[in-house]
Amino acid sequence: MSTSASSSTLMTPIASQLIFALTNVYSQFSFKIYDDGSKYKLWKRIFQNMCKGAKVHCHITGKFKPLGDDDEEWEAIYSRIKKLKLCVANGVLQVGVILDMDSWVGKVVYSCIAMAISDFYRANPHYTTRITFTTRDTKGEPLLVLSTALDLLENTEVQAIIGPESTAEARFLEVLGDKANIPILSFSTTPFSNQNHNLLRIADDETTQFKGIAAMVESFKAKNVIVICEDTENGREMATYMASAFQEKNMYITYTSLISTSASKEQVREELQKLQTIQATVFVMHTSPSLATGIFSKAKELGMMDEGYMWIITSKTTNLLDSMDTEAIKSMQGAVGFRSYFPASRKLHNFVSKWRKQHYALDPFMEYKEVDSNGIWAYDAVYALAMAIEKVHTTLIGMSSSIHASLLDEMLRVKFHGLGGEFSLMNGRSTSKAMEVVNVIGKGGRRVGFWMMMSTNGEFVKEIGKSNSSSNHGLESMIWPGGSSETIPKRRILQTNGNKKLRILVPDFGTFPNLLQLIVDPKTNISGVSGFCGDVFNAAFSALDYGVGVEIIPYPYKDGMNYNDLIDKVYRKEYDAVIGDITITANRSVYVDFTLPFTDLGTGTIARNAKKNMWIFLDPLSADLWITSGCFFLFLGFVIWFIEHRINEEFQGSTCQQIGTTLWFAFSTLVYAHRENLQSNLSRFVVTVWVFVVLVLTSSYTATLSSVLTVQQIGMKETSTGFLGVSFGGAAFNNLNFGGAKIENLYTPEAYVKALTSGGVDAIIDEILYIKSVLAMYPTSDFSLISTASTTNGFGFAFQKGSPLAGEMSTEIAKMREDGTLKALEDKWLKRESAMMSKDFSSPSPQILNLYGFRGLFLISGVTMAFALLVSMVRVVREKFHVKVQMQIWSRLLRRSSDIHAQDSDAESTGSSMATKQITAAIHLNTKFTTHNYPVWRKQVESTLISLALEDFIIGPSMVSQRPDDL
Repeated sequence: MSTSASSSTLMTPIASQLIFALTNVYSQFSFKIYDDGSKYKLWKRIFQNMCKGAKVHCHITGKFKPLGDDDEEWEAIYSRIKKLKLCVANGVLQVGVILDMDSWVGKVVYSCIAMAISDFYRANPHYTTRITFTTRDTKGEPLLVLSTALDLLENTEVQAIIGPESTAEARFLEVLGDKANIPILSFSTTPFSNQNHNLLRIADDETTQFKGIAAMVESFKAKNVIVICEDTENGREMATYMASAFQEKNMYITYTSLISTSASKEQVREELQKLQTIQATVFVMHTSPSLATGIFSKAKELGMMDEGYMWIITSKTTNLLDSMDTEAIKSMQGAVGFRSYFPASRKLHNFVSKWRKQHYALDPFMEYKEVDSNGIWAYDAVYALAMAIEKVHTTLIGMSSSIHASLLDEMLRVKFHGLGGEFSLMNGRSTSKAMEVVNVIGKGGRRVGFWMMMSTNGEFVKEIGKSNSSSNHGLESMIWPGGSSETIPKRRILQTNGNKKLRILVPDFGTFPNLLQLIVDPKTNISGVSGFCGDVFNAAFSALDYGVGVEIIPYPYKDGMNYNDLIDKVYRKEYDAVIGDITITANRSVYVDFTLPFTDLGTGTIARNAKKNMWIFLDPLSADLWITSGCFFLFLGFVIWFIEHRINEEFQGSTCQQIGTTLWFAFSTLVYAHRENLQSNLSRFVVTVWVFVVLVLTSSYTATLSSVLTVQQIGMKETSTGFLGVSFGGAAFNNLNFGGAKIENLYTPEAYVKALTSGGVDAIIDEILYIKSVLAMYPTSDFSLISTASTTNGFGFAFQKGSPLAGEMSTEIAKMREDGTLKALEDKWLKRESAMMSKDFSSPSPQILNLYGFRGLFLISGVTMAFALLVSMVRVVREKFHVKVQMQIWSRLLRRSSDIHAQDSDAESTGSSMATKQITAAIHLNTKFTTHNYPVWRKQVESTLISLALEDFIIGPSMVSQRPDDL
């Protein structure tokens, strides 16, 4: 408890009354004095003296943020303490009850509340507290709920409210309970989006059963589901919850019907007639009992409670099943519902017996009715409320706790075994572990099992605590409307047009008899189908075991007609399905539902077997690649010759010899047969890179040539191409994108053969099954299936939109594919004795190699050759310059040596002229200087200098680096 101090006022009258109220209620409490510290000691001494006089223990702390000096705050604190003192100290708790006393639920709840008070205090006479109830009647008007609740709060000062019954009424009190800070015990079964801590839901959450409904529908393999809800805010919200539950099972609701609670009988009838036109096998209804009985009554008149329908109702209706009249029960025969489960106990048995005696004593002629789930929840809620107020009273009066215990906190803590089993308001709501699954048979509901909600994914069991059975997924056998015991009513699909047989439309075009052919029994004049497509349909439909007949209706061919006309007939519901060689397309799927394809996907190309080609070895490479490769071979030879011919005798000789050697070396690298010994590292580097390029090029050539020899290509540009004129109306053919090809329509297998034989078309492109059919009809023909393309979706059977037959037939087709039945039927009708050119339909056509894919290799090789050629040219230029410099040096050397010799022989004038002549004669060497024989020429010069005794003038290699001007 907190109070505040003021420097101007030591003690207000309100504060004195507060202390008096506290001492009357508490034997021990704690004070927190909010002050800045200057008056803390004074306030502490005052409160200690007052508590000492009242003979109570008081613990005082201080120095907190100031609360304020306004007396209104003191008055609010005092008012709450006073109310608590009056209701707890006196041992009486006022509780308000808001019900519709004219409804059966209101009467049952009121009687159960009265019985609960009587039974509880009879069993607990030692309790010092009592609960008194004040009841308000809403008269079935949700708008009166708020006004009656305000009246209870202001005039009666109730500390808790029980009710109301419906979700709409509970929403009005959701905010009020939070503002008034009192617990409200609601019978609403809807989860509230606003987490109001004062709103306690004592009923089961109805959304938990939606997962069970979805699991039941999934176990029965039902595809189409219609949901019926009330056209209210709560009804639309529940429809959303139900859709989410089905989506978790990868199932979708076909249609959601919203019916107003005030709808007339005629409006209900019109809505049901509209639902009849939707091919659905399952109806899930989540409405109030009054609306449900009206819907079932009209459904029975329309024949929707006969064989072929499956009705599932939720606890919103099933919980009140025992309180419905006989006529309502009769109209619901065969429906399956979920109901709140209360485990059997002696306490529950005694309560029900006592309740029956009291009610039938008041009205002996009352129709037989049972207590419903709302009454049991109300009974247990009163017990919980009585326990909580006793706990609050005990905590405040007798204990030494310093924490104020609220009534709401105690309600959340209460746990006991009540009429409905273990009672607990965990997180402010009641939790249940299981729900009953009942089948409406006879005068009421027969239990067929339980839906266990506390399991990981939920499961159905026949009995709680026993192992599950595999039959019916844990449920006992059920009787559906019309007395049928089938797992799922299959005849429902026939009721739309009132027919007893499926009306199957079959194209009577007679183009490919081994695919589809009409046969007529001459005795009965009944039509049937044969051929590959007909046998697939008969096998799949027979496996479904519907127990209904099939009426085959031929549809003759007319000019300008294609298969889209047949699809339109099914879309307009003139027929139930169309079978045959029907191509599945996206446009057609908008209007009908197709089964899985039972043929190979895509189109095939049939053509005459290709003639032998003597120039086929040129096909793997494009022209530009051939030319580029040849140019690089020549360029390689030139680069190698330029580098090697000066230093390698194998590349020397006459001009013809050098050309021959160069060409031989270049082209022999193609097969790695070059024998010339290269002396330059530059040459070896160039050849190494080029050999790698040749390796990649030859490997690619070999692989492509193998493909060309294996699969013969057919050129599609500027050729004549044919296709079946009525197969798919050109839609899939247009997807093949043929550019300027000439296209011809062909209508029969004979036209196929004639066009290919006469050369009218170069190839025929059509569904793979048509190609196989032609090859099977003409096994000795010179035609082959040369290629395929995945441009179509194959053949399938078309059913009306929403028909469950499409999905079930797809399942059977998948089984036939897995067990080999489809393959056997295909071999029976479409097998060709002679082998086709290509048995692998998925093999791609070979593509020729072009220059674009090898640009990188040629770039690397070209750069390498150019680099080697440039380096070699630089070396030649440098060598020529070096020889020229050496020649100038030696010439000057000889002249200088002559001059020196003349100076040393000055005294011998006679002999000098002779020496000069000798030197001059020696200068005229036998070897003429050229760039190629420079080493020989230099050797002769050195020999001349030695003969003239001028060996000191022989300069080593360092002489070359000297500048000519210095010599």
